[in-house]
Amino acid sequence: MSNESLYLKPNAYIEPLINQWYAWPLLVAPHTLAMVIANLHLKIMESYIKSPMMHANAVKNPKMLGGPFIDLPGNQAAVIRDLMEKTKTEQAHMIRFAEAVKELDSLLSSEAKGYTLIHLYDKLPQELRGYIELGYDLNNQPSIRFLERMLYRSPYYREENQGFALSLTERDYRPFVLSTPRIPGPKSVHYSMPFRSEAIDRLFSMRETPQPLDYVADLIPEDAEQRAFFESLFTTEAPDTRGHDRDSLGDQVRIKYFGHAVLLIETKDVSILTDPLVSYDVENNEVPRFTYEDLPETIDYAVITHSHQDHVMFETLLQLRQKIKCIVVPKCNGGSLQDPSLKLVLEHTGFKNVVELEEMETLPLPGGSLTGMPFFGEHADLHIRSKLGYYIKLNDKTIACAADSNNLSPEIFEYVREHLGSADYMFLGMECQGAPLSWLYGPLLTKPLERKMDQSRRFDGSDCLKGMEMVDSLKSKSVYVYAMGQEPWLTFISSLRYTSESKPIVESNKLVEECRRRGLESERLFGKKVISV
Repeated sequence: MSNESLYLKPNAYIEPLINQWYAWPLLVAPHTLAMVIANLHLKIMESYIKSPMMHANAVKNPKMLGGPFIDLPGNQAAVIRDLMEKTKTEQAHMIRFAEAVKELDSLLSSEAKGYTLIHLYDKLPQELRGYIELGYDLNNQPSIRFLERMLYRSPYYREENQGFALSLTERDYRPFVLSTPRIPGPKSVHYSMPFRSEAIDRLFSMRETPQPLDYVADLIPEDAEQRAFFESLFTTEAPDTRGHDRDSLGDQVRIKYFGHAVLLIETKDVSILTDPLVSYDVENNEVPRFTYEDLPETIDYAVITHSHQDHVMFETLLQLRQKIKCIVVPKCNGGSLQDPSLKLVLEHTGFKNVVELEEMETLPLPGGSLTGMPFFGEHADLHIRSKLGYYIKLNDKTIACAADSNNLSPEIFEYVREHLGSADYMFLGMECQGAPLSWLYGPLLTKPLERKMDQSRRFDGSDCLKGMEMVDSLKSKSVYVYAMGQEPWLTFISSLRYTSESKPIVESNKLVEECRRRGLESERLFGKKVISV
């Protein structure tokens, strides 16, 4: 079999892992990883060990979806205990780093009163020395700046903690990734390997280019049973490369909706993929979808709107890395705990051409341009800069991608139109009843957050009123609601399950109806769609 040319099966997939937990940006950046290990992973595992059946029962309750419950049978306490003890031993330095951050916050709270901070450097916890700078803002509020590039060169960044699991998917369901570690089993092969490894690129290039198994020899397990499963990931059947038809577009601009915030925008000269998260062709497919076979041979630009786990999807990005020529990300604050650099995260996971963009900064494209558009909301009022909408101009048509933007200051979009022109097509997220701050950023907090305060600060996008103000400001002719997390292949990463009474559905229905009443083309997207511009 090793000499036979084989393709990787279309339903083969990778789960990128860090310490056996599904990877997303806060698990890659060293300073945020330390906080998540100490303040989330260990706590979840301790809770499961104390009451495994409570976790097993909680995950069966739809109202508990997205909660801190391990989605494993109630008889896995010994497995989780082993993982917890391994974590405490191997990640002791990270746990201590998290404790040091808390100690420093306490020190600043008690001693940084507007006077010089110079004497505090002598009081810094040893774990932080050489990796941070202290400072005030103009209102004498103290803060910490993490030297991120230094941290990536420190003992706090260890590629040996990275790895991945390979498997075959037959359905959309998977345990929620933020609360359930991945445990080796007979239906997957686990590897310890840096994300930047070229072996990953070679493996996923075999989706379209057949190779003998020796081409990925460094991935072939020695164990006979695991080797047999690994070989089952391949086939002699060639894929349907139906996405390789860009040359036929002529002067047309085509938009393919892949689900959630994923738009493939193509002309004959350029392809742009927003917030890449691609589904697989599973059995009993009840929701029509585009898959990897619907992607072009090359992706000129992968464009990221913000760093949440359903918009920076390493599972998809690593599979596409060998196709992506350039990846565009919003610029971060620079050194804050809540806003690690996406550029550094991606560069240290093997992406070669990462470009940062700021608000109203323009990147020339063949036949047009890509401009960063201000993005407010969706981050629970934390000062996070690494978020952008995008104004894409191609062949004299303008497409505005606003993702999860909350239109908190309508004047912004008036200014955008004045400088960039109206948006012929607008794509707007309307997840207007998001989770509280602690759901995602809780592990980064060094002090308990009052419940009422936590509940008031949510991951909210625009409702109908704010969305229509954006439509009016940009004078959009076609309005599509997207990025709602409704597709069944999103649940394991977004934890969203709407009903007809859910506020995002009610509000987006109102917006679509109001747009249609005005004679505008409008639809809430779901599954897949092709839009000819």
